[in-house]
Amino acid sequence: MLCTVLPSVGIGALSAREAEGRTNISAGEKEAHKLLQPADKILKAMAVELAEYQVCVDVFITTQTYVDIASISVIPRTTGGKVYYYFPFSALSEPAKLYNDLRWNVTRPQGFEAVMRVRCSQGIQVQEYSGNFCKRIPTDVDLPTIDCDKTIMVTLKHDDKLQDGSECAFQCALLYTTVYGQRRIRVSTLSLPCTTLLSNLFRSADLDTQFACFLKQVANEIPSSPLPQVREQVTNLCINILHSYRKFCATVSSAGQLILPEALKLLPLYTLALIKSTGLRTDGRIDDRSFWISYVSSISTALAIPLVYPRMVAIQDLISKDTDGSIIPPSIPLSSEHVNDDGIYLLENGEDCLIYVGSSVDPGVMRQLFGISSLDEIQPQFVLQQYDNPLSKKLNDVVNEIRRQRCSYLRLKLCKKGDASGMLFFSYMVEDKTPNGLSYVEFLVHVHRQIQTKMP
Repeated sequence: MLCTVLPSVGIGALSAREAEGRTNISAGEKEAHKLLQPADKILKAMAVELAEYQVCVDVFITTQTYVDIASISVIPRTTGGKVYYYFPFSALSEPAKLYNDLRWNVTRPQGFEAVMRVRCSQGIQVQEYSGNFCKRIPTDVDLPTIDCDKTIMVTLKHDDKLQDGSECAFQCALLYTTVYGQRRIRVSTLSLPCTTLLSNLFRSADLDTQFACFLKQVANEIPSSPLPQVREQVTNLCINILHSYRKFCATVSSAGQLILPEALKLLPLYTLALIKSTGLRTDGRIDDRSFWISYVSSISTALAIPLVYPRMVAIQDLISKDTDGSIIPPSIPLSSEHVNDDGIYLLENGEDCLIYVGSSVDPGVMRQLFGISSLDEIQPQFVLQQYDNPLSKKLNDVVNEIRRQRCSYLRLKLCKKGDASGMLFFSYMVEDKTPNGLSYVEFLVHVHRQIQTKMP
């Protein structure tokens, strides 16, 4: 389904909830989170009926105005679909992404008319499922469509004691129809050892998976709670995890030292990045936040961390420095200290790709990469061309490799200091101090103090 304006006629017609100038969510609005909830229950009823008939709905939104994604997204989320959001839509750069998104949507590996169930061995049971699906009975998840890009989070809970050293088994059964009309069942089984030692648990922690779960839990919480409360919950979750490690696992050390488990040493950094993300920061358009919530609901584990802590690389080093055989150069920390005026930097989060051009960049380099000679010629919306020189070829290789890794035709935007595009780029520098947020160093100090307060 394609959408360009607010659907204001017919069944489930929506009204402009931002009509009174509420384009942004104000920090002072106590009820602002209610604008992130669906406006009409009839959309949910329509979505459930569509799912019963095994109809999956994907919504492609090409707009420059408010369209109430909080309400529209109910249908794709319930039918196993997805919201594709192109804002602000540009006739110059967006058609290529729209075309590639449509093509991948119909050609990617996928199944239809699916039913999924997760079973556990004695002592553990499924508490809840989270993702884009319809659920009519407690034990099964109905999926009109399931594809290679979506994930479903399953929350488990203990209901009995587990013996140390014994095995605990999990099994996921997915019954589906292939694109060739064959009915198949895919069974995935995992058996893991039980332990009574928290140190073993921390040693085996998977940060990527754990953070993806945190992200989905936060997305579920945002529409029903004020943002300050959600940010506090996120911070406390990080503090409680690290406090448990310090209390039960860490060896004797100085009280002034912050102890981090090796497997989770980047948890504070990603927690801070989440707090400063589109979903949780104070400023931002309602539709942007609603899309973020919808996007996170089915996000894959591989894309969870890049969404809040994007990858940034230096383009000017593509020729001069060794990349150890990798097409993509080494990542740079997301701090303005690492962004020089004579540099060109690429930042990508799996959905968008920003190329920042410093104010003192050599005009010859700009000409090689973008076919321009000065910053005044930069347009935020552009189509990357390949010119007949090694630097341009390497930049195109980097962008194409990122698109291949992310399974997404990332939108490209050129950014420069001093205008809105530059502000957008620097908003991703999550390690910097902001008017409403701590720097990474300050956040570590805050976490450490809270842990010390909890210690006896």
